[in-house]
Amino acid sequence: MKKLLLSTVIALGLATSVSAEVGETHIEDFAFSFEGPFGKFDQYQLQRGMQVYTEVCSACHGLRHVAFRTLGDEGGPHLDAETVKAYAAEFTVFDAELDDDRAATPSDKFPRSGLENAPDLSLMAKARAGFHGPNGLGINQIVKGMGGAEYIASILTGYTGHEKEQAGTTFYENTAFPGGWIAMAPPLEDEAVEFADKHSNDVRHMAQDVSAFLMWTAEPKMMARQRIGLVSVGMLMLLGILLYLTNKKLWRDIKRKS
Repeated sequence: MKKLLLSTVIALGLATSVSAEVGETHIEDFAFSFEGPFGKFDQYQLQRGMQVYTEVCSACHGLRHVAFRTLGDEGGPHLDAETVKAYAAEFTVFDAELDDDRAATPSDKFPRSGLENAPDLSLMAKARAGFHGPNGLGINQIVKGMGGAEYIASILTGYTGHEKEQAGTTFYENTAFPGGWIAMAPPLEDEAVEFADKHSNDVRHMAQDVSAFLMWTAEPKMMARQRIGLVSVGMLMLLGILLYLTNKKLWRDIKRKS
């Protein structure tokens, strides 16, 4: 269990490299639907990612900043009320009034990480940057975005199959992790999760799905924010036009006399 905890922490880059060997990392630029100023979350991909999180990740990692009720919000997994209620009941939370654990309700938040020091994944996709640009200037982020979801997906798909033992611990080669070696064994394997919609469940697709879900947990109001932003820009443009026409009318006679 301790080895698993160490592996998990290192895998997401919350610890320093476990190896002195330093190699170049490769973060793949996945084509996520939510990228760009007009991007949108794929509701069904979020539902699949939630399933991967539930069946694979939740044993160790929590989502303590995410309320179960938000799973029913538009722009997210958009589950119906009964499904959200049933899903929440699968988790237990500590109730201070009862001084005991109880089944979670939609108003509760996901439990904290089940293992001490295991990183919470609520904001992980925003806390990590996959693209930094030449010399760390961040130029690539203008075109590709921060790349937090790409970083997570690349870690999950970056195993080469090579491994070595060092200081009594087995390390696995990973092309996306700084240093090239991490202590976490590949967490995903083909067909580890069976999707209800019969979507492809190979490692690559599951990694993309859970990364998209973690992007949503990190920024659940992204689509609403984009809509507000577009409306705001439109109103500013209209205001600018009105101000220009008003200014032109007010100074028209004066400019003619001059």
